[in-house]
Amino acid sequence: MILRRLARPMLASIFIYGGVNALRQAEGHAEVAKPLLDKTAGRQQLPEAVPTDPVTLVRADAVVKIVAGTAFAFGKLPRLSALALLGSLVPTTAAAHPFWEAKDPGERQQQLTHFLKNAGLAGGLLIAAADTEGKPSLGWRARRAAKKASEKVAKASEKVSGN
Repeated sequence: MILRRLARPMLASIFIYGGVNALRQAEGHAEVAKPLLDKTAGRQQLPEAVPTDPVTLVRADAVVKIVAGTAFAFGKLPRLSALALLGSLVPTTAAAHPFWEAKDPGERQQQLTHFLKNAGLAGGLLIAAADTEGKPSLGWRARRAAKKASEKVAKASEKVSGN
């Protein structure tokens, strides 16, 4: 549908741009993310293979945004890529736009505006993640397949017991 072909690249563009920008300025983005990482560091036990360095995390997040954003823009695995973008958006929003911590009313308003913009993007991604493009959902297909299999088993058992 033409709507999806237009809307997906439009929605993806901010993520691709943000990912490229984060790769170019990883250290600056890491400084923004560091306070959130410091707050959550002691709360969770992560495997040693998971990086905790802010610069590495910013770069990994940037790659997710670029790859998932590009895939989403081109309609490749759109539901999965929308979920990946949503997973990237939540910590980015919490780290970059903590309006609740701002003391200055002007700064608070600016951060709240960006926070709400990201909430709107999250809403768009949620809709995209649920969009089956008019096809039945996986849940519906699984229930239908189970019902058909059950009917076949019932018919087969009738034949066996009737003979």
